[in-house]
Formats: sequence, C-alpha cells, structure tokens
Amino acid sequence: MQHLPNSYPFVVWDYVVFALLFLVCASIGVFFAIKGRKKKTSKEFLVGGKQMSYGPIAFSLTSSFMSAVTVLGTPSEVYRYGAAFLFLPVFYQSGITSTYEYLELRFNKIVRLAATLIYILQTLFFFGFAVTGFDLWGSVVATGIVCTFYCTLGGLKAVVWTDAFQMVVMVAGFVTVLIRGTILSGGSTKVWEDAYEGSRLSIFDFDVDPLRRHTFWTIVVGGAFTWLGLYGVNQSTIQRCISCKSEKHAKIALYLNLLGLWIVLVCAVFCGLVMYSHYKNCDPWTAGFISAPDQLMPYFVMDIFSSMPGVPGLFVACAFSGTLSTVAASINALATVTFEDLVKQCLPNLSEKKSTWISKGLCILYGALCTSMAAAASLMGGIVQAALSIHGMCGGPMLGLFTLGIIFPCVNWKGAIVGLLTGITLAFWAGIGSFIYPAPATKTLPLELSTLNCTLANTTTAFLSLSCLLRPLLADTWYSLSYLYFSAIGCLGCAIAGLLISFLTGPTRGEDIPPVLIKPICNLFCFWSDRLKTLLWCGVRHDSQDVSTRAELWQPPATVTGRGDCVTGREMGQTQAQLQPAIGYLFPHGWTGLTSPSGGRAGTKPHFTP
Repeated sequence: MQHLPNSYPFVVWDYVVFALLFLVCASIGVFFAIKGRKKKTSKEFLVGGKQMSYGPIAFSLTSSFMSAVTVLGTPSEVYRYGAAFLFLPVFYQSGITSTYEYLELRFNKIVRLAATLIYILQTLFFFGFAVTGFDLWGSVVATGIVCTFYCTLGGLKAVVWTDAFQMVVMVAGFVTVLIRGTILSGGSTKVWEDAYEGSRLSIFDFDVDPLRRHTFWTIVVGGAFTWLGLYGVNQSTIQRCISCKSEKHAKIALYLNLLGLWIVLVCAVFCGLVMYSHYKNCDPWTAGFISAPDQLMPYFVMDIFSSMPGVPGLFVACAFSGTLSTVAASINALATVTFEDLVKQCLPNLSEKKSTWISKGLCILYGALCTSMAAAASLMGGIVQAALSIHGMCGGPMLGLFTLGIIFPCVNWKGAIVGLLTGITLAFWAGIGSFIYPAPATKTLPLELSTLNCTLANTTTAFLSLSCLLRPLLADTWYSLSYLYFSAIGCLGCAIAGLLISFLTGPTRGEDIPPVLIKPICNLFCFWSDRLKTLLWCGVRHDSQDVSTRAELWQPPATVTGRGDCVTGREMGQTQAQLQPAIGYLFPHGWTGLTSPSGGRAGTKPHFTP
C-alpha cells in the first residue's frame, strides 16, 4: 500500500474490516450453492427460478448501478463542479430470460446478435476501480476472484442477496463519513454556508448551452436518457426484474430502488459538500497531495479517521462493495446473455445439467475478462464521466433500438439494424472526439479551489499555449458536448434512422407482430378513441394485447394435427405458420389458445381465446 501524503496507512484493524467484506460475500455464495444443490437448472442459476421477492431485488438494483462510481466519483464531482413503466411489462410478460430474445421475436436473429455483441463489449469496458493506497492489480484481482467465486457457486440468488448486504455497507460508510466530517467542519450550518459561498449549490443553472458540462438541462435531459437506458432495457436490470415471482413484485422493486437510489445519491452529494467545507482553504489536489481528483474521497477518509483504526477500512469496504456489486451483476448478466443468445442458438438441445455447467463456466470466463478490463474506465478522465460516457455511447443506441421495437410497430428489421449502427456511430463519434479533443476550459473548468493555508507538496507548474494545438472545426462544438448527452445522441440517432429506413423499405405488417411485443405510447392516453389507437398500432390488434398474456394461457397446449387446425376466439389476422415461432418463444410452457375444432378447413386463420 502506497502512503498518501499527510495521511496514515492502513493498520491491522482496517485490513480486518476490509477482509470481512470479502468473507461475507463469499459465504453468501456458498450458502446458496448448498441450498440450491438439488435445483440444478439453468433457469434457477440465471434467474433464481423466478421466485425472488421485491425487497432484495430493489437493494440489488440500487447497489449495482451506484457502485464505486458513486462512492468515489460523485463526491469528487460535487467537490469540483457543484451539486449540480414502459419496458418492464413487455419484457416480463414475454417470458424471456435475455432482453435480446425480444429483439429476435420482434425483428430477427441478425438484430439480436448485433445487440448482444454490443452489450457484451459495453459491459466488459464498464468498470472503475477503487483508488485507495492498495496496489491496483491487487485490488482488481481480489475483486475479480471473489465476484467470480460467489457468482459461479450461487447464481443470481447469491448476486442479489450479496448486493443487498453491500448496499447496507455502502450506506453505513457514507453515514459514518458524513457524521465525522460534519463535526470536524463545524456543524451542518457551517457546511451549508461554505458550500453556498463556494458556489457548490448552483443546482438550478438553466443555461441551455449543451456544451456546458453540468447544467439543469444536461442533468435532466441527458441524465434521463442515461438512466432510462440503465433501468429500462439493460440486461442486468431486466434479468433481476423478471426473476421476481410476479410482475407486481418487479414493479415494486423498481419503485423501492428509486428510493434507495435517492438515498445513496443524497449521501454522496452531502459527502462532497462536507469535503469541500473541510478543504476550502487547502485543496489536496491543487496542492499536489494527491495525483487525481478521484482520490479526494479516500484521502479525506484517511485524513479525518486517522486516529480511529478500522474506520478507514469500513470506507474501503464501502467503495469495494460498490465495485463487487457492479462486477457481480455484470458477470451474471454476461453469462445469461451469452448462454441464451449465443450458446443455445448453436446448441438448442442441451440438457439442464449441461446448461447449468456451461452457465457456470461462462461466469468464470467473464470473471477473468472483467478482472483484466477493470482499469478501462480510468482512461477517459474522472470515473463518473468515464462510466457514464461508456454507458451513454452504448446504452443510448440500445435504448433507441428497444424503443423502436416496443413503441413503433411499423419499424422493420432493416430499420432496426441501420438505426442501431447509426446511433452507435454518432455516440462514439462524439465520445471519442471529446476524449481526443477535450472541451475548452471555459466549458469544463471546475469551480475555484484554494491552497491558501496549505504547505504545498513538491509540484511543478507547466504552461501550455492552447494556440499551438491544432483543433478541427468540430472540436469546439460537436466534440465539446456534455458527456451526459452521449446517450441522448445515440438514442435519437437510432430512432430517427430506424423510422426513416423502415418507411423507405416498407414498414412491418401489423398482422405479423404478436401484440404482447408492442406497447405504443398511445396506450398511455386513455381518452383517445379506439379508431385512433388502431391506426397508431399499425395493424396490430391492440384490444388483444392483454388476452395473449393471461396466466391461464400458460398451460400445456391441446393436441394439434393436420393442416386444417385453427384456434378459436377473436381473429388475430395471422396465419398459423406465422404465429407458431412467436408462440414457442413467448409461451415456452405451452399455450391453450390453440385448439383443433372438428371440421377445420385448410387456410383458416388462428384466433386468441379470451
């Protein structure tokens, strides 16, 4: 462990507290491995047998996407810059395990494969690392080994319950830092006054300039696209939601997750304000005591708790809890996507035992890959910006793709694939350009920091003439967009291109789409006429949507023989040959909507039975 300037190294009790975190996480994996040893099925391993309740799922969702990015990054962002259910029902009712199964049902295998590969690459690159005095590779390897261990042994149940435990650790770490830091800074009133005087409370900056790093509009608009991509269509989120015992439990989990999300974010923001109040006259980063802004929070903890052995270890456990939860959720999601979207497509007749072993093998493989990619997020600046940039550049186009499939029945597979590629191209163009040609200092310069009362460390000041740097014409416009807009660019680019190509190549016939796969925005407006809804459904029978997903339909199907078989009920306008592939995916346990009435004639159309 490297010694931080003017701080103290870890002592034995710090290592003990830190090690206990890994021990508890590993123990949870062993517990669920022993408990579920008689239920050796791939569904049990990947989605917990779809018997999870909303409580642990809510904690797990909050813990996973907060991660070390929030524990380490958000306080630093506040310190430097100031504190500035549409998809779930469709996924749950479709009975899918991987969100990308939906894309094959709605479009075809090409779209599913393209989205799967993009998700795998996106997830592998989305990892930050804790910036304490630990050796980098030591912390990365330890995290990778522990995550892989309990993911492989216990499956999704171990991941969910471990996340719930880690959420408690994260909040405990934040609260401890808040209490101690507030006391040393002179109380909450003093913290608030210092924050106000230092312009750290400029939340409502309504400047519409998209080049500004953080304003009200960049956070609300850009942040909305980013978080909707994470909580609306991300495999890690949807996988845990569909593991709930009912759609109601899944929705409650998302609502509780929203509450937990706000609690953690508020804690992180206030930690940043307390940290600013404590260092308002001696900024460690400017003074050269630390080498990166992301080290501010660990430095602050080691500073204020130097006389209390064990407490710094609690904070490190807090940060690593976020890292563990993110890595574990990603490993499990990657294993699920790879097995469902790639392996099962090539080997459809695998036994349950082989499926489970392959799933566990994939967990080990991705655990190793995630460990080796753990430092990727540090390449793009602060870890908050790096993490959200990666999710924005990949998650935005993915959000656009699912939006096209669910909201716009007219979009065909050609529009979907062109839209996805267009969104990815635009988002990466802006993202990579901003990395190569950083925005002007007038747009991204942090708020003023002081070293008035510091005994400065050895520092070297270098002056660089900006005029000598060759910048392209787009450097001060397109490449200078706030990183929070990357997701919006990808999503809107995907949607616009997808709709345009679909109309040029011929929109999808509504009769070819099972209504369970569609949820147009017009459904939200109950006062609209049935004629208008029918028009916006583009030929899909919107009045049959709920019928096709009733619990009674999940029964073994009646025997069907001969070409003259038909189904009874309201007419759907699809031939049996068109409907059967979707039925096989949507209702894997069978479907009683199909019957074989006597005297059936060839060419009769199938119907849904109410």
